[in-house]
Amino acid sequence: MKIAVLYGGTSKEREVSLSTGEGMINALRQLGYDVVAIDFDPAKLTQHISELENVDFVLIGLHGKQGEDGRVQGFLELLGLPYLGSGVLASSLAMDKSRSKQIFANEGLPIARSQTFNKKMDVKEIYQQIINTFDCPFVIKPNQEGSTLGLTFVHHQEEIEKAIQLAFSHDDQLLVEDFVEGRELTVSVFGNQGEEEALPIIEIIPKNKYYDYEAKYSVGGSEHIVPAKIAEPLTDKIQSLAVKAHQALGCESYSRVDFILNEQDEPIILEVNTLPGMTPTSLYPDAAAAVGLNYEQMLDKLIGLAMKNY
Repeated sequence: MKIAVLYGGTSKEREVSLSTGEGMINALRQLGYDVVAIDFDPAKLTQHISELENVDFVLIGLHGKQGEDGRVQGFLELLGLPYLGSGVLASSLAMDKSRSKQIFANEGLPIARSQTFNKKMDVKEIYQQIINTFDCPFVIKPNQEGSTLGLTFVHHQEEIEKAIQLAFSHDDQLLVEDFVEGRELTVSVFGNQGEEEALPIIEIIPKNKYYDYEAKYSVGGSEHIVPAKIAEPLTDKIQSLAVKAHQALGCESYSRVDFILNEQDEPIILEVNTLPGMTPTSLYPDAAAAVGLNYEQMLDKLIGLAMKNY
């Protein structure tokens, strides 16, 4: 089978995507697939259409905008090419933190209190609404961005204006969210729609104060404890919430759901990642390893799962 890997891209997460793409390409070659590696650029669609001729299946190793947000998925669907992962709508909803939180709230899933602001609003008005609504510490982040890019943990009021400007440098909308103190957890979800199951919970212990970009992608930047040391009833609850969040957005094949377990042992859903990282330090491969699947076996299983839907 001839499989194309779209990786790289033009988003601010390009470096992460290059690493994900490299991991996918190497694994596919070890599995004996015929691989077409495409460093994806939206400005070169005509070239990419030519490169995708006679391809049987596509892996999307892109992260961030024009990768995770449904646009590439729509491009592949117009070409009639099967691919691994969520479709246009689910990808777009998961990328839009504000919209996904609304869906989670409607489904009764636990989320942190938040408020969304548009770039067209006056910064002074945004500032005033924030200080009237939120007590420090809280988080200001772009509404559609990944890998903690543009995110600020605000501890003092004098940090707010700079945090607003930073978030708006990444996106036209920002999200202000209560900071939840607790344990960083993530749950990988796997399976066809209606048959999804959660892999073992991973607890993330960052070497930095927060689980920031460096902690996520630097070798040794964080410790992954898998399975997380959590009592069985709570483990079952968190895994169930992960599957429900995945299903609420209409995700397909696989995703990764991030949580904070607060000091009262209440899990709070942060976001759903429809294209979880597949770098050497990524979490999804770690969860797969905990159930006896190495990187190559994990990828082969995901491809087989997705191909059944076409």
